[in-house]
Amino acid sequence: MMSTPLIISVGMPRAGSGWYYNLIHDLVVASGGQDARQIRRKFLLQPILTEINCNIGAFTTKRLIPVMIPAAVGNSYVIKAHAGPSLLTLKLVRSGKVLPTYIYRDPRDALLSAFEYGHRKREKGRVGAFSDLGTIETAIDFMREYIEISNAWLACDLALHTRYEDLLLNYETEIERILSHLQLEKNEVLNPIIEKYRPEKGRSEQKGTHFVKGKIGRYLQVFTTKQQQFCLDAFGPYLEKMRYPIP
Repeated sequence: MMSTPLIISVGMPRAGSGWYYNLIHDLVVASGGQDARQIRRKFLLQPILTEINCNIGAFTTKRLIPVMIPAAVGNSYVIKAHAGPSLLTLKLVRSGKVLPTYIYRDPRDALLSAFEYGHRKREKGRVGAFSDLGTIETAIDFMREYIEISNAWLACDLALHTRYEDLLLNYETEIERILSHLQLEKNEVLNPIIEKYRPEKGRSEQKGTHFVKGKIGRYLQVFTTKQQQFCLDAFGPYLEKMRYPIP
């Protein structure tokens, strides 16, 4: 069993963050940790850890302190977030009380997925995540904040950095990296979980993974030349740094 009480699974929106969270959550539970949804009920954390995947929202002191209480009394569990690290978060990471993991994706595919998700919401007359992204251009502006957040987590050398495309295409290698970060080893208990979350299975079988298409480079078939240039203007340095293709 790993020694870090609180694991935070952070992700760029629409970068497989639900899939990533549930994989890590179930590995931790199977290794002796606690189910985050049960912790949420037991410690009355429903106002702080929201949605199916126990999303903390922002890493404010007001939210972090209550979430640390279960960990302080010996409960190792996993929460989810899309937010950047606060000074308190980084202090807890450096002290070994919090273990961060971060998944990112080509922001062009991520923002396309967010735009289409919002479009489906609007078609059903619903208001919610991404429903205000009425155009690709607004989705590009939306993603700018998450590039800053991504850079902040990528600068944290104590976080595990997982590239969505690698988790999709090189699952075995990325699983080894995740297990190493969690201080776990493959065994007969963890193997069924690893199989359960394979990319070809997670889409249809797992509630909370949020898979719809999940394809790489789909923006090339959807974005106009002008929209692709807007993306380069907005994300060029990030794309180059993270070795994403620049047409």
